[in-house]
Amino acid sequence: MTSRSEIPSPRDPRLDTWRTFLHAHAQVRRQLERELQAEQSMGLAEYEVLLSLAYADGGRLRMSDLADRLALSRSGVTRLVDRLEADGLAGRGSCETDRRGAWAILTDAGRRRLREASPTHLRGIGEHFLERIPFAELESLRRTLSRVVDD
Repeated sequence: MTSRSEIPSPRDPRLDTWRTFLHAHAQVRRQLERELQAEQSMGLAEYEVLLSLAYADGGRLRMSDLADRLALSRSGVTRLVDRLEADGLAGRGSCETDRRGAWAILTDAGRRRLREASPTHLRGIGEHFLERIPFAELESLRRTLSRVVDD
């Protein structure tokens, strides 16, 4: 592992790994987005909001936590939740402990919509990611990537 003060040279061959990771991530996301739009009339970001809420305790997350999970700005997540709320797929609630805070809440309609869209998304993950990596290498890849993920 490099120290914080060690800056890689632009010619450092390890940067090829970084570029490949970025390219793979962007390509898979674009493919998942296209398929969700074409088959479900839903964007990947909307799907990810619904999925994050479905996994959260009580089907709700503070808006700031949702933004952090999705690596979006707070204003970006606000616009997403606004659209989902207009479609009846999410709602908002006030935070009892912080008057400035607000919850994004998954509705029953949002849970149903997530279930409808999940086969498209999961098929895409299988086709564009899982099937391209030999099964024997998946656990090693997971362990490797988990080293850079903050829990």
